[in-house]
Amino acid sequence: MSYKILIINPGSTSTKIGVFEDETLLFEETLRHTTEELAGFNLIIEQKDFRKKVILDILAEKNFDIHTLDVCVGRGGMLKPIPGGTYPVSDELLEDLKIGKQGQHASNLGGVLAREIGDEIGVPSYIVDPVVVDELMPSSRLSGVPELPRRSVFHALNQKAVAKRYARETGKKYEDLNLIVCHMGGGVSVGAHDHGRIVDVNNALDGEGAFSPERAGGVPSGDLVKLCFSGEYTQQEVMKKLVGKGGFNAYIGSNDARDLEKMVNEGDEHAKLVQDAFYQQVAKDIGAMSTVLRGKVDQIILTGGIAYSEHTCNELKKRAGFIADFTVYPGEDELLALAQGALRVMNGEEKPMKY
Repeated sequence: MSYKILIINPGSTSTKIGVFEDETLLFEETLRHTTEELAGFNLIIEQKDFRKKVILDILAEKNFDIHTLDVCVGRGGMLKPIPGGTYPVSDELLEDLKIGKQGQHASNLGGVLAREIGDEIGVPSYIVDPVVVDELMPSSRLSGVPELPRRSVFHALNQKAVAKRYARETGKKYEDLNLIVCHMGGGVSVGAHDHGRIVDVNNALDGEGAFSPERAGGVPSGDLVKLCFSGEYTQQEVMKKLVGKGGFNAYIGSNDARDLEKMVNEGDEHAKLVQDAFYQQVAKDIGAMSTVLRGKVDQIILTGGIAYSEHTCNELKKRAGFIADFTVYPGEDELLALAQGALRVMNGEEKPMKY
């Protein structure tokens, strides 16, 4: 039996949708929202009806009958910390998405819209591996400051998807493998996958690991405290230095890894230094996660947009190839990953998780 799946992935200024039949994409659309269109909404949840109408309108334009759908899947949002998996959008989960349990983010709307459309046509609704997936082992939570526990906020959807893809392609079970997955996009997250659980990973949102195109990563904490109390910057300005204007943006004025590589190829020595430092920091994070797995690493997986760079992948292999072999899955196919999460439950490969 095949399943038709509607995928809803809201971003800050767009809503991506896709319709799949099993793993085959029938069509996808990126629905752009102007600043003017969103200006009248104070809270993310207030955008629900607006975005729902846009989704249903485009499906109608394509003459797609939503009553042929078997399931609706939304991008998971800022829920409470939960283990990875596929979750039915229960009443409790729905309420936490509406209030933004761990913060306001457009992705919160994914599960809300999936539930509402699913209920209207009488089909189930799910979310899959939201950014708040938390499978850290207890020792991974200690930072050295009790008031500042380490948090698990990272590219969970793509990390889980490529790890399971590698297992499937090699005829193994994800739960039988020790993997290091390195996602390199606007942020960088490196996770230690220990027999199906991500037991350690850097908080890629706002504070740990390698610097990246837009994020500062881990910075000297004492100097950061002095910067915060210097009186020269507001809290918002400091946060922008860490998230948004940090990393590549701070050093070369661009958040595009291709621009950095182009500058290096043109002989820019400063760009070369930034690139070398980036490779060094990512490789250090891979090496650190290998110790979490006690040196027993079956494979290192590189993914995310920067993994399209052959030079980047080769440099990381040179630096960390002694740990394990590498597999590269460039990009981040979120729509397919969400569809696969629902299919694993619909086909009985996985049990649905309880929120």
